[in-house]
Amino acid sequence: MTVKRKQGAESRVDTNHFEHALVLETARVTEGAALAASRWMGMGDKNAVDGAGTEAMRELLNSLDIRGTVVIGEGEMDEAPMLYIGEKVGQGQYEVDIAVDPVEGTSVTAKGLPNGLAVIALSERGGLMHAPDCYMDKLVVPPPAAGKVNLDWPVEANLNVLAQSLERDVDDLMITILDRERHADLIRRVRAAGARVKLIGDGDVVASLQVGVRGTGVHALMGSGGAPEGVLSAAAMKCLGAEIQGRFIAEDDAMSERFRAMGVDENRVYKTNDLAPGKQMVFSATGITYGELLSGVRRFGGGARTHTLVMGYATRVVRFIDTVHLEDDGARVTIRV
Repeated sequence: MTVKRKQGAESRVDTNHFEHALVLETARVTEGAALAASRWMGMGDKNAVDGAGTEAMRELLNSLDIRGTVVIGEGEMDEAPMLYIGEKVGQGQYEVDIAVDPVEGTSVTAKGLPNGLAVIALSERGGLMHAPDCYMDKLVVPPPAAGKVNLDWPVEANLNVLAQSLERDVDDLMITILDRERHADLIRRVRAAGARVKLIGDGDVVASLQVGVRGTGVHALMGSGGAPEGVLSAAAMKCLGAEIQGRFIAEDDAMSERFRAMGVDENRVYKTNDLAPGKQMVFSATGITYGELLSGVRRFGGGARTHTLVMGYATRVVRFIDTVHLEDDGARVTIRV
């Protein structure tokens, strides 16, 4: 919580500023979801994975000092029993909008594959776009290329600008793309331009994080994926100084009509601050299964260890948190790196 001091006056608390109060508490939420989901890791039941992560995240959100509204969730109220769009959580003082993905990569977690993740973002009211549940064409680039690329440009032009921004050649670049038939031409063009392609089965939020954090060996994300994941990625990119650009895709007339009702322009390129306009933003992600950026949940007798990335935009803080959880009464562990 931020304490403001004025000369000659007593200090007072700014209750409109929640980042200091909630950054570590938000990490606790994704840690809890990851721990619960990890109980089903490798068991082959993606619904059990999602249910466990969602239930744990909901319970922990209700324990926070917030009055929150879910704007990106597990679906509409009649489609999702928990953490549905519009659900209210918490009974505290901080009014926030919430975007959640209790388990990004339910299938990969169920199969024990890499990059399962528990993810959440919080902002002040109106700070996260209420995106329709549709596909979005995306371009994610690291901080040096922010503001220099354009989703409307040809792939080759963006690759050249990206390479120049990173002071390297195009053939040094690694571009992440979801392994889908719809991306066949995009993959061909990226490779023809000289860049390499990293194909992923699921999880474009973690893929965006890998773009925003240096040292992962990934330099951009291209192609279409879920629009709700685009909003979560925007919250993270805002905290990291990276950039996402996206265009909503209407697959039929019914979706076009829904766009009009929601005030969404399917011809517009939405940028980071359009998708996540909040002046206060907290983003947290905890690994469930092992990944290049975040280690997964590692269990031992009586407890587990988690690895979390949590960030605050206004507070300008980025933390990697390695936590040991002693779950059983009397549990002890020898701490090692």
